[in-house]
Amino acid sequence: PVELVATNTQNLQILDIGPNTDPDCDLDVATVRLALIPKREDVTTDVTQVRITRYRVSYTRTDGGRQVPASFVRAMDALVTVGGAVNFSQFLIVEPDALTQSPFVALQPQNGGRDPDTGRPFVKMTVTMEFYGETLGGDRVYDSTQFPLDFCYGCGGCD
Repeated sequence: PVELVATNTQNLQILDIGPNTDPDCDLDVATVRLALIPKREDVTTDVTQVRITRYRVSYTRTDGGRQVPASFVRAMDALVTVGGAVNFSQFLIVEPDALTQSPFVALQPQNGGRDPDTGRPFVKMTVTMEFYGETLGGDRVYDSTQFPLDFCYGCGGCD
């Protein structure tokens, strides 16, 4: 009876993963808007709501590189009404353990400071956020949104 629509407003284009950066940078990359649109005219706000229960983050390289961090899923709890929307920010975009693994570990100065796939001091990716939930009647809903993000080490903080 309803369609979940995820959109985003990107706050940051470059994420510095170096040790002297603001730890909140990772949490303030984008604001995501989850809207619930009725598929029929007879669907009303008092009948249909959606509970969003989790989100998944995955990555696609856009710079020709092959290595990407592992995807991950996080629980969340949000209730969206038909015709309404909820805005979220402060999402985790990269798990802390991922910063000690490929492709990010190669960007550290002691490891050469360059991505082995591209030879560049940064990694360019598209970040995909997928949202899962269901109506209070039990119908599943899903949508996703994407944004580009460049990762670097010691390049000057969040931009």
